Amino acid sequence: MELTWHGHSSFSIEFSDTKILIDPFFTGNPKFGNQKIENIISGLTHIALTHGHHDHVGDTIQIAKKTNVEIIANADLCSYLKTKDLSNFNQGNTGGTLVYENFSVTFVQAHHSSASVDENGVSHSLGNANGLVFHIQNDKTIYHMGDTDIFGDMKLINELHNPDIGIVPIGDRFTMGGAVAALSCKRFFNFSRVIPCHFGTFPIIDETADKFMSSMEEDQSKVTVMSVGETITL
Repeated sequence: MELTWHGHSSFSIEFSDTKILIDPFFTGNPKFGNQKIENIISGLTHIALTHGHHDHVGDTIQIAKKTNVEIIANADLCSYLKTKDLSNFNQGNTGGTLVYENFSVTFVQAHHSSASVDENGVSHSLGNANGLVFHIQNDKTIYHMGDTDIFGDMKLINELHNPDIGIVPIGDRFTMGGAVAALSCKRFFNFSRVIPCHFGTFPIIDETADKFMSSMEEDQSKVTVMSVGETITL
């Protein structure tokens, strides 16, 4: 299984004949670099969205219109995207699981907001923010936390899903900062690998993963700080 970071909170997960693109924020992302969207969406089978903010929905509409791949998202966000002439959805909500032939995805809690203001200045409520847990058949389980603060029920997420890989927002201001994100990993999970995200994109969030790394202390060896565009094998 391969994981690629496209910057901010966007990742691709590839295994067997499946390629899932999470939170595809490309256009307007100052750290997207010289990645090619055409390469990213080649072989794409699904787009999965944690919540409705523009830096997570990102290029979903354009990619979906071009590829007609299925969008995995909460029901309210799917209803909004239907107004953008999209039709291929598999919708869920907090606590629900979508089951596929070789993987499943569960919508879990996240402490964050989820709304969007359109080009006419109209605000749309886009349901709850979520984390996404991907159980990959005969492979590791990945928990993308989405945008969130720490919360006590992370302990239940670990009890229910026992994720191997944690994709963790660390940039502060809109999510956990480095020290709190490290606490969430150490107190509630037993990740074999931790991948920080949601940092370095804009000046108002933390530029580096340094605070997170130092706060992980004896567990620093579990952390992989990826470069934008980098692919690792899990």
